Amino acid sequence: MMKRNIYLNLLSPAEAITRIRTALEENNLREKLVQSILCPSHMACGKVLSEAVYARYSSPTVHSAAMDGYAVRAADTFAAHTNHPLTLIENENCFPINTGHPMPEDTNAVIMIEQIQILEDGHIRIEAPAFPWQHVRRIGEDIVATELLFPRNHFLRPADIGALLSGGIWEVPVWENLRLRIIPTGDEIVDFTLHPSPDKGQVVESNSQVLLAMAMQLGCYAERIAPVRDDPESLRAALRQSLTANTQVTLFCAGSSAGSKDYTRAILEEEGEVLIHGISLMPGKPSLAAICQGKLVIGVPGYPVSSIACFEHLLSPILSWLAHKDEPQAQEIDVYLARSITSRPGMEELVRLNVGHVADRYVGIPLGRGAGNITTVTRAQAVTRIPAEDEGIREGSIIKASLSVTPQRLQRTLVCVGSHDNTLDILADALMGLKQPFSLASTHVGSMGGISALKSGVCHMAGMHLLCEEDGDFNFAFLQKFLPPECPVTLVNLAIRHQGIIVPKGNPMNIASIKDIAQKKAQFINRQRGAGTRILFDWHLRQNNLQQEDIAGYDKEETTHMAVAVNVLTHAADCGMGIYAAAKALHLDFVPLARERYDLAIPDTFLNDSRILAVRELLESPAFHERIIALGGYETSLTGQ
Repeated sequence: MMKRNIYLNLLSPAEAITRIRTALEENNLREKLVQSILCPSHMACGKVLSEAVYARYSSPTVHSAAMDGYAVRAADTFAAHTNHPLTLIENENCFPINTGHPMPEDTNAVIMIEQIQILEDGHIRIEAPAFPWQHVRRIGEDIVATELLFPRNHFLRPADIGALLSGGIWEVPVWENLRLRIIPTGDEIVDFTLHPSPDKGQVVESNSQVLLAMAMQLGCYAERIAPVRDDPESLRAALRQSLTANTQVTLFCAGSSAGSKDYTRAILEEEGEVLIHGISLMPGKPSLAAICQGKLVIGVPGYPVSSIACFEHLLSPILSWLAHKDEPQAQEIDVYLARSITSRPGMEELVRLNVGHVADRYVGIPLGRGAGNITTVTRAQAVTRIPAEDEGIREGSIIKASLSVTPQRLQRTLVCVGSHDNTLDILADALMGLKQPFSLASTHVGSMGGISALKSGVCHMAGMHLLCEEDGDFNFAFLQKFLPPECPVTLVNLAIRHQGIIVPKGNPMNIASIKDIAQKKAQFINRQRGAGTRILFDWHLRQNNLQQEDIAGYDKEETTHMAVAVNVLTHAADCGMGIYAAAKALHLDFVPLARERYDLAIPDTFLNDSRILAVRELLESPAFHERIIALGGYETSLTGQ
């Protein structure tokens, strides 16, 4: 049995990159791995020249007209004046010519057709002289034969292809594209190509396709083989096959951590030299690199976000260097941090952000940091780095963030903070379907979190459904209590929704009320503190003379209705408080308890913002109402009011 891996010396990403590059340079492996090949010039865009390229032809190859008109000898026109027009005779001392055509012998200027009066019998009249080489492209004006077109290691752009062909270069020496083989590993993963329905404990293999797409964006050729079991012999065979194939880099997906079935390091030590194991970056810590049989092997962490971090911050710089290309650089912007971020000292940490342009600044709201949650990447517009020596970043700090979208996209992003509701997904899709599309960046921090965001001025709107026990109304009392007068907002209704207890199909515990949850010791899954659903549940507890301690699992929290429903579906909980739409979506049963008004609180300063106007127009659309009703458990009698 192989020993568990232990991270002895964590390197910073920069130190790890330096170590890998040094090892490849010391053994001349860069030159051996990446060869120079000939490529047809017209297919060379995006490639890098391995040698300098010199022009064979001049461009233009002859003196040629730069305008439509008449070619002349400039000296023959010097007498022309407005008060003394000059007449020239076609094909004797003036010659009709089109743009790009060679200049007739003994001519050195072109008079534009717009400056000529055409007379009868082939005569023309001009009122101004031409100067030598007027409107003439001289031979070699652009390219002179034998001159340097491009030096070695030049990255070829679209216009460069035109220069190559104009200079008579039909093929060019370029560095070949890197070839990668990606090997997914693990007993728990199932091959996506089989379109599987995963059983309990199984995961559809997707990391290989993310890495493959990222490699292709760098100009690499990448292939993926079928998943390999967590078995040393099978893994060793897959490695050896990759090393003997026509590939330069092998990626092992998973198996580089410290688990009992993480065999990658041990196998690489047997087959070659391990250069690094573990970097001081979260996520991405288990990254591994080795040289085996003169080729580079990377152990990529198994968690999706960790694997992306490994590629972006370790592999991408190495692949770019091997290919003689500049490493891709994301644009950085200054972002106002809407919520504090804690961090563990000693490890650099990556935090994904929801970012939008609110008022006169970019605002960033931290997303979850689970290394297994790829949606934290898909939902993010930017990422920030917390240095290893810091314990976090305070709310209100101005931080640097690297964009994963264009700055123009941020201008069209609508930031919504507050309670989660399934209708926000419909709203997000409808906004992107408009002629002028807008993105919805929605962060689920509960209704009270939405009020805090309004108070801080970090969102365009906040979703909420806060029950006031005194009058049975929603939201107004909370806004009046917690928002200062200088922050006026307008409430716009999104929908009336049905809240209740989500239970498994068939309701096996026969739960019909809050009292049943307590009496039958049902395992409950709660919403986070500050969520309107939790406030509603607490109110029902008091109505039934129950305490929090009477509910098993009261302290177990989720941040969305769908997450509560998934807990019930997978039997992680017997029941949970949520909306009917979430129960319906996962084919669960539902015990209704209340109807509530889910509103959008919009600061008055944004009421005429184009993004908010688009939302209000959608809320008045009958087609949008129909989509809400189709979810189940919603009423639209107040929608848009």
